[in-house]
Amino acid sequence: MPDFTSRRTMMVDTQVRPSDVTKYPIIDAMLRVPREVFVPEAQVEAAYMGNNMDLGDGRVLLEPRTLAKMLDALNIHRTDLVLDLGCAYGYSAALIAQLAEAVVAIEEDEDLAREAESRLADHGVDNVAVLHAPLAEGAAKHGPYDAIVVEGGVETVPDALLDQLKEGGRIAAVFMDEALGTVRIGYKIDGTVNWRYDFNAGAPVLPGFAKAAEFAL
Repeated sequence: MPDFTSRRTMMVDTQVRPSDVTKYPIIDAMLRVPREVFVPEAQVEAAYMGNNMDLGDGRVLLEPRTLAKMLDALNIHRTDLVLDLGCAYGYSAALIAQLAEAVVAIEEDEDLAREAESRLADHGVDNVAVLHAPLAEGAAKHGPYDAIVVEGGVETVPDALLDQLKEGGRIAAVFMDEALGTVRIGYKIDGTVNWRYDFNAGAPVLPGFAKAAEFAL
């Protein structure tokens, strides 16, 4: 049986801490949450590798460094309600659940949504609600949210999603420009989300977050 506890510690020590992630609650959550539980069974051995894990159909599990730095920048508090878009098997939701009061996790793929719900329940995570719905629509009826995490690439973020962010709320997303990606953090001030660059990263563009095709005459 692989020693996943040691692998988890090594992931934090070699991928997370050196990336200027210093908030103790994030370090603690990444040491506690068994990433191997929230990946496809065939990829358990690769659970702690330092790259995006291919989940098929253009979906990935974000590399530990990227996810940790996004959570660090969002500065999630114990009283926060967080929207997690594209939770896949539930790893990101399990991490955020350690930081926030409650998490609404959206998964567009019905099989993944079912898996996330099951694995989170098996792991005793009781402050996450998993919803099967289009990622780009979010879950307005459960909001507004203190923070939104987009677990994949975007070219644009729909206004309907930004409307679900509280005044003073934060949103993190990986903006893709062809092969180049940057994580940006958006802050909602006076009803408008202002984005700022945070660090470089990459991920496939999620369904519903691509720019509309432009037709030139």
